[in-house]
Amino acid sequence: MNTRSRALRNTLFSSIGIYVEYSLGMLAAILIARQLGPQHYGIYGLFIWFAAIGVVATNSGITTGVIKFVAELRGADQHELIVPVVRYLRRMQMWHLVAVMALALVLYLLFGARFAADLHATEFVMLVVAVAMRAPYMFNIAVAKGFEAFDATAKVSLISAPLNLLMVAAAMLMGASIFWFLVVYLISGAVFLLTSRHQARRLLARHDGTQAVPDVLQQRVRRHLRIVSVTIILGFLIASDVEILFLNLFDSATSAGYFKVAYQLATGIMLLVPGVFGAVLLPMMAKAQSQGREAGGRRFVAVTSYLALLAAPVVAFGGTFSGAVIGLLYGATYAAAAPVFGWCLFACAMGTVTQGATSLLVSADRQNVVLILTIVLGVLKMLLDYVLIARFGLYGSVAAIVILLFVIAASYLTIGIRISGVQLEWLRLLRIVLAAALAAGLASLVHAAQLGPIPTLLLGAFVLTASYALLTLLLQCWSRADIAQLQSLHQRYAAGRPRPLGRLLAWAGARAWGDP
Repeated sequence: MNTRSRALRNTLFSSIGIYVEYSLGMLAAILIARQLGPQHYGIYGLFIWFAAIGVVATNSGITTGVIKFVAELRGADQHELIVPVVRYLRRMQMWHLVAVMALALVLYLLFGARFAADLHATEFVMLVVAVAMRAPYMFNIAVAKGFEAFDATAKVSLISAPLNLLMVAAAMLMGASIFWFLVVYLISGAVFLLTSRHQARRLLARHDGTQAVPDVLQQRVRRHLRIVSVTIILGFLIASDVEILFLNLFDSATSAGYFKVAYQLATGIMLLVPGVFGAVLLPMMAKAQSQGREAGGRRFVAVTSYLALLAAPVVAFGGTFSGAVIGLLYGATYAAAAPVFGWCLFACAMGTVTQGATSLLVSADRQNVVLILTIVLGVLKMLLDYVLIARFGLYGSVAAIVILLFVIAASYLTIGIRISGVQLEWLRLLRIVLAAALAAGLASLVHAAQLGPIPTLLLGAFVLTASYALLTLLLQCWSRADIAQLQSLHQRYAAGRPRPLGRLLAWAGARAWGDP
């Protein structure tokens, strides 16, 4: 199986896992938001944010270390060291968890009344339990990703996500309050943990675990954890919806609810579309980088262009139909979240396009560069949030996100270019943006028909998708290898029909870019 076919297989299984988990998780979040309303959903979102930062602090550097070192040991044919390294990292995770829980208790006792007035002692205990279950779950998923066993991650999602949605739907039908939705959150965490543990044990059982971790490898692991731990925590603050905390402090829980809805939907969509490929990037990039700087550079360029191809139409659709999307999913009470959603989607897309650059930096052991950049960007984000949200409220949070993610994208792409020594396909990227803009212009004509939300979204999606696909072929946005892959899929699964599509692909392949 060649690299392209293996990547396609991994992307397929990753797609199943991510689509199931995030689409059903998003549906569950929509049901909760509708039940609670903007004000109470803002408080619920604050609890989820605290749980998320607890998981990130516990797993800081550890889960990426599992993916990185398991993939490296497999690539170097040192399978006998996989289980010892995983066991070593799991012990480190337990110590991290103890430290995080102790710190959380101190912070709650000292500052809980100021920053989390709506979360009482019972909710704090529930928060600790949630972190203790979800952190090991993420570790187990990292083990599967290190093995590139994306079928295992898909199995976890196929079992756990539907159960979570059923519990949320049942709680909604019973008119549950915030407390009972938090109980559901705890139960779903236990389900995710148990199913992921089974898959991780299955993968590790194939390998011998009697070897000791060599001192040189231990030093590399510890260095990775020292540098990446801070990077991961600050990176989470940069990428997460910390604006919910500032909005609860300086504006209102209602504004926090609007922002939570918009940001969660935007990040979920970007994970569902380009994220299915992004999930396999780190092990793929680690392997390419081990083959030399040139191979890593080629992969970085190709990945950046590919992610831009996937992200551009999503941004175009979200920006054109944000009002219809929010109205259909959340109802009229969340109408103020519509413009916020459009801008959040644009900001998240910039972050998605840089995934190739971030994977390149981690694979090239440039964690010190990532650390410095993350510290600077983390400070910038906190300053932007504090100043803009305190003065402009909800729209200040939007401005802060857009400004920050533009700076992040520019920074990481610039550093990726310098490390790889390869320029991005700038003309190709501009053509992709042009194709998305023209497709959005055509799709916006659907608004003139004054249809209902569902017909508007269905017709708009068809017009935008069809016009974008055609425009990307006309404007030479695909590489020759991409077109060859599309021709292979068209022949294999559609027997070359319809024939006009085959002729169009052949024509596009003759004009396409060569591989970078």
